[in-house]
Amino acid sequence: MCVCVCKPSYGTSLTDGQWAVIEPLLPRRDPRRGGRPLKFSRRLIIDTVLYVLGSGCAWRLVPHDLAPWDAAYRWFRVWSADGTWDRVHDVLRDQVRRAEGRDPQPSAAVLDSQSAKTSEGGQEVGYDAGKRVRGRKRHLLVDTCGLVLRAVVHSASVQDRVGAKRVLNGIRTLFPQVGLVWVDGGYVNVVDSRLIGWAAETENVEIVAVPRNADVKGFQVLPRRWVVERTFSWLGRCRRLARDYERKTAHAEAMIKVAMIRLMAARLAGEDVEPHGPIETEAARRLTEDLNHK
Repeated sequence: MCVCVCKPSYGTSLTDGQWAVIEPLLPRRDPRRGGRPLKFSRRLIIDTVLYVLGSGCAWRLVPHDLAPWDAAYRWFRVWSADGTWDRVHDVLRDQVRRAEGRDPQPSAAVLDSQSAKTSEGGQEVGYDAGKRVRGRKRHLLVDTCGLVLRAVVHSASVQDRVGAKRVLNGIRTLFPQVGLVWVDGGYVNVVDSRLIGWAAETENVEIVAVPRNADVKGFQVLPRRWVVERTFSWLGRCRRLARDYERKTAHAEAMIKVAMIRLMAARLAGEDVEPHGPIETEAARRLTEDLNHK
């Protein structure tokens, strides 16, 4: 009986170009420290993680021609704990910004949150009374291109203004040039505008609210703020992120970073993983318009 040993290829698997971008950034194994050689290649491990991320399946349900689920999950957990996902993500973000002719250090950012349902329990699960969602909030700070600068996952019961402080705390240490952050009206209003004073005093960052037009009903494309909304849409293409299935907030944050790693690696490899259509064409036009008027 013929046994096929060729490398599996799924829609979520890394291409050769994407792997060439990511592989140099992964930690190297030092043979002088001993230990058994790797049984499964790091590329196969990442392909398995991406399959879980893209398909939304449980770890135990990954196909048998990928790495065993326990091995893939073990590496995902280790790389989450030692900061590997964070380091790879940050290096790729700087490379993407350079490739677009921009300074690796951003000077402005956009902040927003997204409530995600969860039924798995675990750390920091609460109820968002405003959106009537039981689960967690994903707080994202992105640059003007939509690339993630910082991702913080916390209980959905935490108010946006409180969650914003978690995201912005120490931001000038990581990104010294950031001096302006756009937010929606929920962060700054007549009831509580203390976030503006806190950000200016603690982080030397100016908070600018982009309010909705009260005369317009339904969905609105708001200046600057639509950039972070598009980032949430990028993440929404990964079915694992359609809900929050992780029991640990660190793993939920790592899944966000893995999704962005795949997207940025594709860009650097000269590949297009984004769908084409009138919505994407309009988004590209608005991005160009915003950047030209910055």
